[in-house]
Amino acid sequence: MKSILKDQWCIKSAFLAAAFLFALSLAAQPVIFQQPLSPRIANYDIDVRLDAKTGVFTGKETLFWRNTSQDKITELQFHLYQNAFRNNKSSFMKESGKGVKPDKPEPEKKPKQKNFGFMDVNCIKLSTGEDLKPGMEFIHPDDDNGEDKTVMRVLLPKPLAPGQTIVVNIDFTARLPEPPVARSGALKEYFFASQWFPKAGVYIDGKWNCHQYHSHTEFFADFGVYNVKITVPKKNLVGATGVLVSRTDNNDGTATHFYHAEDVHDFAWTTSPNFLEFKTTQNNVEIRALVQKKHKHQGERHLEAGRLAVKYFEDWYGDYPYPNLTIVDPAPGGGETGGMEYPTIITAGTLTLLPEGIRAVQMVIIHEFGHNFWYALVANNEFEDSWLDEGINTYSEIQIMHDIYGAKGSMVDWAGIKVDDLQTRRYSYNRMPDADPIARNGWQYYNGASYGSLSYSKPALMLVTLENYLGKETMNKIMRAYFERFKFKHPKTKDFVNVASEVSGQNLDWFFNQALYSNVVLDYAMASVSSKEIADGEGYDFNYATTDKKAESNKRINFSMTAPETPIKKGMLPTYESVVKIRRLGGFMFPVEIEMTFEDNSKIREKWDGKDTWTEFKYRKPVKLVSATVDPDKKVPLDINWKNNTRTAKQPPLDQKKGGYFEMVKFAMKPE
Repeated sequence: MKSILKDQWCIKSAFLAAAFLFALSLAAQPVIFQQPLSPRIANYDIDVRLDAKTGVFTGKETLFWRNTSQDKITELQFHLYQNAFRNNKSSFMKESGKGVKPDKPEPEKKPKQKNFGFMDVNCIKLSTGEDLKPGMEFIHPDDDNGEDKTVMRVLLPKPLAPGQTIVVNIDFTARLPEPPVARSGALKEYFFASQWFPKAGVYIDGKWNCHQYHSHTEFFADFGVYNVKITVPKKNLVGATGVLVSRTDNNDGTATHFYHAEDVHDFAWTTSPNFLEFKTTQNNVEIRALVQKKHKHQGERHLEAGRLAVKYFEDWYGDYPYPNLTIVDPAPGGGETGGMEYPTIITAGTLTLLPEGIRAVQMVIIHEFGHNFWYALVANNEFEDSWLDEGINTYSEIQIMHDIYGAKGSMVDWAGIKVDDLQTRRYSYNRMPDADPIARNGWQYYNGASYGSLSYSKPALMLVTLENYLGKETMNKIMRAYFERFKFKHPKTKDFVNVASEVSGQNLDWFFNQALYSNVVLDYAMASVSSKEIADGEGYDFNYATTDKKAESNKRINFSMTAPETPIKKGMLPTYESVVKIRRLGGFMFPVEIEMTFEDNSKIREKWDGKDTWTEFKYRKPVKLVSATVDPDKKVPLDINWKNNTRTAKQPPLDQKKGGYFEMVKFAMKPE
């Protein structure tokens, strides 16, 4: 009887969903947007019920998918992300080495601990009745792992023509891993459901783009409209993507929460009886924080960070088009679900005792909200161009943290300790700066440290460096133009490069070819600083030092010194020849400034295009040279080592350090 009912539902649910949407439009329900803001290719109606005791939830999904290509579509592809946690044979588990534990026997009268997650498709049919399950198979487009079940395809009974819409009904069962693993999971009464439903891949560039779930990748999907009913225990609070339309108490101790979201490409939700709710508004955006009871005293901190995030991102880049934002504080022990982003809902993470001057919570909230610009709106492919989301967002985070809290202690300003957000990103960059180019598929980086360095930190430092080169006003125009041009679209790396060159009015290929497509590092070092008195000459045809000290005092002498014309008079101050040598230790060529400081505190600034492997500057002055610095204003945070940027006349030349060249390179690679 149950199987018959399932089949009937699979056939009829699409028509019921369409009728429901029509009825909803006639009812006095909230309308979020007057006109579609996105193509709305993949639209979902989902009804999910959670069994809080077992952690298993059952779902009924109707997908309305529109063919916007010029091709005839012969199959559909779906992500089944929860199967990444199905066993230790999935590609995710092999790559990450997380080793989720199997079910363990517990003492009597206690249920078994459920550690593995999974997603099963029980029924998949077209609204017209054709059963697609016989043509369903798991594929692994990225590797040769036949055990991986995170991508599924189904053959269509007939091709879907351009412009046509297909309606697919899916009956599925899933469970989140417990404890949480990589962004989603359960922990006792706390549940965070991300990537929890069969989600259509993206048909783009004449083929399906539907990658497996890897250890170092996130997601890619099309925009659409979501109507989602979530049934959980009545005592629980719920947070989700979109706007709450209604909450209905049921007769079985549960409640159904109905959420509606438009022009989003993903949907996540959370539930727990241990949430406390805090609310505020900023720029007409309703901000809601779901904070653990143990962290009640930090509720306002979460709201304040949310307010600042909305304010500054809108000021810097453009309008946030959604009416709300939900900030989730994961349960203690559920940190794997923290620090993540989904449309209109983000997760943070905190400690019970966290001083105000340690701004980890603020940084995470500002960063994760930023993803609502650089991922939820400008929807790049995180599998293939992870830097477009993570790197640009980290750049935004650094700049906004500086604006709010000041550059010297933007991350930590407590007990006399000051740590800048930029410093922490430089540390990450130094861990693995050159194992890969930035422009690489996320699952193909050398290791996790390389992924973190080259998806987050190096691109952020690249953009700060570019801002200092072009000027803040020009860089802001680039970012706003990129946001406006590609929101609700799927940009690629070349799109950002083209916008940057167009808006700046100069071809920036020389910069991006090095920064994005090669693994060369940028490192300029002050190699030597010397200052010696010019001795009286001996021998034939020698002219003595000039008596015109003022005229000579700021004269730069390149390689060959001009001969003075008159002998020096007795009792006059000596004249010094000062020489500065700068080396380019890395392969990255970038223009830099050099500042020379003399013993009378006078300074000279020079510019070098940085293309040669080294250069030198010579000066004749009546005072000695004390020190010299490459990039004195630290405008080039992409420089891998600032420690070797300054040298005094008292220090030996860099290449004469004990150990010779290899010792020099070892020194240069040390983080500050």
